[in-house]
Amino acid sequence: MAVPLPQHPDRPYTSGSLGYFHLRLVGPAPTLLLLRTDRLYSLSHSRRRGYRLRLLASPHRRRARDLLLSTYGCDLRLRHRSGTGSPSVNGRPLRAGTPTELAVGDEVSVLRCGTRYGFIVERFVSCRGVEVGAASTAGSCAEGLVFRAESLRKRLRAISESEDPLSLLRDCSGIGSLDVDVGPKKWRQDGAGELCLDNPVTPASEEKVLQGDCNFDQDKLENHLDVANDGDGELPFHGSKGCRDDNAEQPGCGSGNEEQYHSEACYSDGSTFFLNRLVGTGSDTRAEPQSGVTLPQLLHPVDSLVRVFIATFTSDISWFLNYCKIPQHLPVTIACHNKDRCWSASSENRTAAPFESHPKLLLVFPRFPEEIAFGQDRKKQGVACHHPKLIVLQREDSMRVIVTSANLVPRQWHLITNTVWWQDFPRRTSLDYAALFSAAEKQKSDFAAQLVSFIASMVNEVPSQAYLINEIAKYDFEGAGGYLIASVPGIHAQSPPYLESNYFLSAKHNVHAKSAHRMFIGSVQTSVVGLSHRFHMPLDAGKQLRALSAFFGKCRENMHGTTEVILKRNTNIPADANAVSVLVADLDQFTEEDSVQLGFLPREVAKWVAPLSDSGFFNFSGFIYPREALEAAYGVTNTKVQLLLYISKGPEFSQISGLISNEHFPPLCSLIASLQRCLGLWRLEEVLSNIKWPETLETDFIYSASSIGTSINPQFIASFASAAGKRPHQDFDSQESDPEWGCWTTNHELKKPSISLLFPTIDRVKKGACGIQLCRNLLSLPEKTWQRLRSTGIFHDAIPQPYARIGHPMHVKVAQRRFKSCFGEHSFGWTYCGSHNFSPAAWGQPLSPPSKANPSKARSSPSGPRLHICNYELGIVLIAPPPGMSKHASESRHRIEGIVLPFVIPPPRYKGSDRPATRLAMREAVAEACVVQGNDVEDLSEDTDEDVPDEDDEQVVELSDCSQQEKEEEKIYAETLWGQVDSSQSQEKD
Repeated sequence: MAVPLPQHPDRPYTSGSLGYFHLRLVGPAPTLLLLRTDRLYSLSHSRRRGYRLRLLASPHRRRARDLLLSTYGCDLRLRHRSGTGSPSVNGRPLRAGTPTELAVGDEVSVLRCGTRYGFIVERFVSCRGVEVGAASTAGSCAEGLVFRAESLRKRLRAISESEDPLSLLRDCSGIGSLDVDVGPKKWRQDGAGELCLDNPVTPASEEKVLQGDCNFDQDKLENHLDVANDGDGELPFHGSKGCRDDNAEQPGCGSGNEEQYHSEACYSDGSTFFLNRLVGTGSDTRAEPQSGVTLPQLLHPVDSLVRVFIATFTSDISWFLNYCKIPQHLPVTIACHNKDRCWSASSENRTAAPFESHPKLLLVFPRFPEEIAFGQDRKKQGVACHHPKLIVLQREDSMRVIVTSANLVPRQWHLITNTVWWQDFPRRTSLDYAALFSAAEKQKSDFAAQLVSFIASMVNEVPSQAYLINEIAKYDFEGAGGYLIASVPGIHAQSPPYLESNYFLSAKHNVHAKSAHRMFIGSVQTSVVGLSHRFHMPLDAGKQLRALSAFFGKCRENMHGTTEVILKRNTNIPADANAVSVLVADLDQFTEEDSVQLGFLPREVAKWVAPLSDSGFFNFSGFIYPREALEAAYGVTNTKVQLLLYISKGPEFSQISGLISNEHFPPLCSLIASLQRCLGLWRLEEVLSNIKWPETLETDFIYSASSIGTSINPQFIASFASAAGKRPHQDFDSQESDPEWGCWTTNHELKKPSISLLFPTIDRVKKGACGIQLCRNLLSLPEKTWQRLRSTGIFHDAIPQPYARIGHPMHVKVAQRRFKSCFGEHSFGWTYCGSHNFSPAAWGQPLSPPSKANPSKARSSPSGPRLHICNYELGIVLIAPPPGMSKHASESRHRIEGIVLPFVIPPPRYKGSDRPATRLAMREAVAEACVVQGNDVEDLSEDTDEDVPDEDDEQVVELSDCSQQEKEEEKIYAETLWGQVDSSQSQEKD
């Protein structure tokens, strides 16, 4: 990599000075090179494949230093040593050892072995948005004066620092001219500099760099697309970057943003999504608001922010803080991926505060559950990824929710096409906690519930961040323009239906009262711990087993095969003040003496159940499967006994906004994170199932993603299509009694593929603005997936639009199903955008119940379907319903024609010779380029933006594997409680 120059103590480096110089080779292959403005480079001759110039990105070898290029701030300086040949600038010989400043339009040439090599300084792009090209002129009199003054200052400084100032004075005959209509040729003659308006900084001394500063640590901007090396520190002048000549007007290999618009705000009503603004596409967001949005625009005005929450996969925190000018004392929480920390068993490893300059910035590494690890062993880890891209901006009067496909790194905001959806929500006059628990039937009002549930799942084990739940209750999300679609890793069961409860947990006694459906909030699936110790260890175990069997014989099982149990607070147990016992008794004539205690709630559940019950905010009741409990008590199985915890509003729920305190935030956050909700495929089905989509009117069903999973097959595609609302038009092969009747099944998918997958061809990637290098860790399609599905004809080329974006990679995850109106009105349908790639890891793999042919597995496994999800993901679905079918007034503003997709529609189907940009295809293309260019191709394999984990090792999860055994720490916890319960009971008898 190139070496950053040391900072001058009197002129500290500022992010505003960062930019890129574009150098164009002179010769038959006019390759475009980019030099970052805080690096030191050198030029030398290469004998590989004949004499030619090469660029050394890291000038460690003194023998190779012929010409030295130093870039710092807005300065580009050239120096050479004797014996280099005959270097010249604009035809004037360059004196050995004399530094010369280069301006836009300057031409440098070197004579070597009778052949002249060289380059032209084509343009300079500053991260502040100032761009000067060889064909540009000052736009106004004022700008011309500023440009000319800056040029004059630089020229005078160069003269004062020169070893031979008289020769430079002779070369500057026009130095006194202040003509504002200065063109590039005049700039070249007068040495007009780069015309940068940022704070000028003194160029670093090359001598200081040569005295040992080349090992200066890499700064925090490593995610900028840089001039990298392939190990030996050199890059050829002939095309190693892969930037095409016809894309020269698009500085797509630079990372400086042409227009940041720090002082401009942006607005969206949530009815559509936008694209990020790319560097060098030539669009002007001031003239065309939909041409692109920048990250600073989304955060503007930064000074009014109260707090910021971000969820991302990869991140460059330093770049974000500098680029968006984040105040040092603004509370910022960033949930991000870290393979080791997210799989760690210790909650202490899941946070970090690495920035002393920003003391209120906290990094959170959300937990991957043990149940999705290989062999349910956290040490073996598994296929999992924290992959959402969410930004929540809180202000006193509003909260902005941003759902994007871009990670928090500069390249994805500057060089790669990504989608951005956002909407502002007003502040309420009073807190509304009911909105955090709104039922799924009221989908237009469940935006807050979905948002708070997703955030809670990420910060659940970080008590200091639990207050975020309370902050969301301050804002009104009723007018949300879309439906949030979240995925959270785990093996999820469908939420059980409402069950009427007779007994509720209370701090002092068990409340006997009939539950009301309108008070029901949700359910949590947990377990009973300590049951094996209770019935296997005591001397009276036989007596307890007989009593347990008798109670279960009298109990009434409901239609779901469960029966209610009694939950009791144990306030007199020193080991855990939050302990909750689970009792079995005759519910019609309940007395505590005439009951059998099964065990306890797990510690991690009891720590939030107890305080929320004690406060009166929530009521809790429990149900178990009697047969499962009996088998565990008799030792037939050693798996956990399931307990379904039902939650309803407590007597103080209506007063919660006035009674809640900081100590309630962590348990409330845990409750919200634990509530069973529809996720992944099930959530998509929940959102889209309310509308009966007319199959015969379908015109498009497409999905464009940057990653397609290894385990994609017709079964998963059918599951996704069914969840998306697709139904067979005529199904004569099945009867209405068939569970799959009316659903889109694998058989339907095999007969007629339902969806078109958009993925770029390898030829399109090769022709991109930055070639294959920028896509190698951005696109993911395993070769075996392509070979398995190529005959289905579902693959289509992903051609970016608008036209200015052709050549720039796409990182979008967009799906759309469109229908034509039979009445000649507007089209209708739905559109998804967000972070979900097309893979079971993101959307979830449906797991079927075990076969009845294996009764032991069927008995030990939970009944009903399950969904195995590996990743944290978040997206938004925008619905334009058929005419007259909208249930919500806010949907009336949606028009599917108003959603401009970032790719050409209809997408062209792969031709016979087309091949997608699979990992193998890209590796082969890179290897081919190495051969053609003499092994001088840079390697960006360590500079990763996306790097979606491979699914090649993904194991097929059997439903029987979902039954978990009691952990050792749970056994110790239960045994401790049992000992203290027995001791207290014996003392009471005495």
